[in-house]
Amino acid sequence: MITLLRYSLLAGFFLGLPGFAAEAVMPPATPVVTPAPVTPALPTIAVTLNGRIEQVTIDNINNPLVVISTTAGDMLLELFPAEAPQTVANFLTLADGTKAFTDPATGQQVMRPFYDGLIFHRVIAGFMIQGGSPTGLGDGTPGYEFADEISAVSLGLDKMLVLDEQGMPNPILGVRSQQDFQVRVLQPLYQKLGITSKESLEARVAEVDQRLRTLNVKEIYEMLGYRYLDTLHSRTPVQGVIAMANSGPNSNGSQFFITLADTAWLTGKHTVFGKIRGGLAVLDIIGKTPVNTESRPLQDVTIKTIRPLLR
Repeated sequence: MITLLRYSLLAGFFLGLPGFAAEAVMPPATPVVTPAPVTPALPTIAVTLNGRIEQVTIDNINNPLVVISTTAGDMLLELFPAEAPQTVANFLTLADGTKAFTDPATGQQVMRPFYDGLIFHRVIAGFMIQGGSPTGLGDGTPGYEFADEISAVSLGLDKMLVLDEQGMPNPILGVRSQQDFQVRVLQPLYQKLGITSKESLEARVAEVDQRLRTLNVKEIYEMLGYRYLDTLHSRTPVQGVIAMANSGPNSNGSQFFITLADTAWLTGKHTVFGKIRGGLAVLDIIGKTPVNTESRPLQDVTIKTIRPLLR
């Protein structure tokens, strides 16, 4: 495996040696007061969840609202069809039984409410809950895959450099070790540049060094196979959003996760297509359910139904 410990960017990060020098941040000579932008009020509606009335705020009164009814209680979900139209359509038609999928038990094409009776097969406290696997094991699919719906530009990935001025990887990359950096940044960059050996790296080390200084997060993700639709608008995966789980670029099917905290390191890798608006206490209960060493709940938390809110 080729490493770049020989030159300053990586040495500064992994060995504590000097990297780039940061410029001093100087305060302005005269404070500048900028008026806060006026944010229009969002719609608020009253819904009945878990036997009581909740006042919930939503983004758009025309967005689909669905109730995820579980054995732990009910949650209200607002979907964002303008931001992820194919993903929302896939979720809704699987949920109501109007989209065909492959039954993993028989291998036959069937049409029935897909999510009814499935479990949250993976729960990680402080991170997320995951469901939508027809096998209940995390490996199930509906028998097809479809593309991501993510806008890198609206997320600002094209403005985020992979390395800061000290040679530290951008936190959004989730790099925690030299091996992470090797896999997530260096290997795809070497492949893009056609560097296939230690000798070719040594001959082009100055070029690689310069490319690392200008490389942005959008570019490195595209080297990993992600493709973006910048005609859309995307959201970061903050606490309470629902997003597609996948096994890599453009491998969406039926599995989804709901975040229990802000998860910036997933930005640009998963299609966010909705947000929990009501029943947050239920989400908290599921997120704290006891699990085994594989993050599977010791007692099943089952999805009873996913249906449109009756209004």
